Amino acid sequence: MNNELLPTPQRVRFVELSEKALRALADGDLAGGSAAAGVALDEHFVGERARWIFGYRADQLARDPSAAPWTTRAAVSEPDGTVVGDAGFHGPPDEAGMVEVGFTVVPGHRRQGYARTMLAALLARAAADPGVRTVRARIKSDNTASLATIAGFGFTHVGEQGNAQEGIVFVFEIPAATIRAA
Repeated sequence: MNNELLPTPQRVRFVELSEKALRALADGDLAGGSAAAGVALDEHFVGERARWIFGYRADQLARDPSAAPWTTRAAVSEPDGTVVGDAGFHGPPDEAGMVEVGFTVVPGHRRQGYARTMLAALLARAAADPGVRTVRARIKSDNTASLATIAGFGFTHVGEQGNAQEGIVFVFEIPAATIRAA
């Protein structure tokens, strides 16, 4: 592969999205969500799908506040401080030691290396936790950008979910013990 085609590696830091911030975003309150998070979030954070997901995550934290270290965070580009997306896990490790990653890059910041940077940080976080044995990623079969993002990280395709009408989702996993930087 021609390295000139790869985006320059980016630096990001993660900012916690508290239950209060998530609830505000779920309600479509971008200003309230930004204030609660302490960073200026993008309109992407109050889009229809984002509002549903953030409402789900707020409910998750209301039920189990200890899940906070494993849930969605805003991804902030360094050193400029621009929020470029969100990333995290779907929750803490389950009884089998599995966590599932999720990440989204704000449309205006795509194809700049942020998704790979976020994924690398998530994988490092998972590998550092002794309770994590497996990291899972589920990606829609037509999401070529996310499929390209996980390439090179050592994931193995382990199955599929869904159907042709609603869409096929590919399931990938990697043992935490084998995680390496990509």
